[in-house]
Amino acid sequence: MHFTYYGHSCFAVEIKGKNILFDPFVTYNELAKNVDVDTIEADYIFLSHGHEDHIADCISIAKRTGAKVVCSWEIHVWLNNQGISNTHPMNTGGKWAFDFGTVKCVVAHHSSGLPDGSYGGSPMGFVFTSEQGNFYYAGDTALTLDMQLIPQYAALNFAVLPIGDNFTMDAKDAVQAARFVQCHKIIGVHYDTFGFIKIDHEKAVHLFAEQGLKLFLLQPGETTDI
Repeated sequence: MHFTYYGHSCFAVEIKGKNILFDPFVTYNELAKNVDVDTIEADYIFLSHGHEDHIADCISIAKRTGAKVVCSWEIHVWLNNQGISNTHPMNTGGKWAFDFGTVKCVVAHHSSGLPDGSYGGSPMGFVFTSEQGNFYYAGDTALTLDMQLIPQYAALNFAVLPIGDNFTMDAKDAVQAARFVQCHKIIGVHYDTFGFIKIDHEKAVHLFAEQGLKLFLLQPGETTDI
């Protein structure tokens, strides 16, 4: 699968010719200043929760591309009120078969409020299963024992985990999360964007390597096959 990182927790995965974008936050991210948000294509946009650093560019990208936005019921209602009608509401524990594969919504321990202060529903992670591979995006979350359920849903090719601490797991907790989900290839997200979540890259990579795990720390705009 082609994986493109756009900074913070925004990334895209291509599955069966479909461009699947996650948590679009580019315009207001100084670290992604070399990424042109108007060139990002999307057939689907998945939102883990409603915080501005995960949803800021959703409306503009959805309007430009016509992408279907998959999100909590509360965000679905909010988007409909903003003029975005091509939405698919989901909630924790549910799954749905899309044209690229199946997605199951799983627990993320965090909070979720929308930019106008309204309630954003429960935050979620996503487990993707497809003919081209399987992966887990944890969303913003603490380390949780619920992650031990993930291997029952899919054998993962890779997992996308937050590692920035303060608002989410740090790298040490993400190592334990990788053990829980039984995945050796981890792409780190939700780090460095703000002062609260600056990390030591070398230390984080070393923590994973000590446990026989590979941590990928990509640059905004970088694409890799994984």
